[in-house]
Amino acid sequence: MGNTWTEQPIFFVDFEGSRASGILEFGVAEVLRGEVVSTRTRLCRPVGRVREEDTAVHGLRFESLVALAPFADEWNYFLSLRELGPLAAHYAGVENGLLKSVWPYPRNVPDFARPGERLVDWGPWVDTARLYEQLHPRFASGQLEALVVAAGLQPELDTLAAEHCPADRRRYHAALYDALAGALLLAALARDPQVAALSTMQLLALSTLDPRRRDALQQRELFGV
Repeated sequence: MGNTWTEQPIFFVDFEGSRASGILEFGVAEVLRGEVVSTRTRLCRPVGRVREEDTAVHGLRFESLVALAPFADEWNYFLSLRELGPLAAHYAGVENGLLKSVWPYPRNVPDFARPGERLVDWGPWVDTARLYEQLHPRFASGQLEALVVAAGLQPELDTLAAEHCPADRRRYHAALYDALAGALLLAALARDPQVAALSTMQLLALSTLDPRRRDALQQRELFGV
């Protein structure tokens, strides 16, 4: 089966913004061996209008961001993450869509669903929403905040946020705070010996909604193809 997913760096990503405004803030939390081992975040210049209804959610305004460097300047950083490990998100389709709106494809990168292979894609993603739906269906809601609270991780999240997040961004719908929340959900799975024993390929298979892709990944795992 190879190494378990806990031995593989996984980079939990969260963006604030929209396709219209562009990515206004990013947060990244690296998970390794069941712990958050590094983080990075910054605010970014809008590429379009920031709607008032969006500001009401994430707290970011056009005028406070307009002098900053754009998210597009982070190409080398995000490419380096994707070279080292799979990206992760909570409901990963949203983050994948925003990332592809800036760079449709990375360069040729490792395919962590097929060890030894390479591909030109930001995915496949580790998706904590899908993982918890399948591994912990007892939780009533898959919404990020509700899941963190139900899993008993809120105190741990607030401790990490005090260490890593800017003082005015220690809240849900702030990019690094949400990235840390998702990273803790992922790290908590490593506390279950059965889940911790899964390979990265199996974790990625459990993260996809496409049953044909999930079955194909699982067959590769079983038969080494």
